Amino acid sequence: MKVNVGGIDRVLRIVVGIALIALTLAGTIGAWGWIGVVPLATGLFRICPAYSLIGVNTCPLKKS
Repeated sequence: MKVNVGGIDRVLRIVVGIALIALTLAGTIGAWGWIGVVPLATGLFRICPAYSLIGVNTCPLKKS
């Protein structure tokens, strides 16, 4: 698969994912906070299946 997550989008996904997981581990929010694994994984791997379905790409174009 081609990467489709880049720049600020990637950083925000990683930060939000880590924050949700940390809040869950601290007991501040319920078990639904484990959903933070999804944005964390999409940020780390730079691939978002939902973006692929709707045709969004936040990665800058690479010049050859």
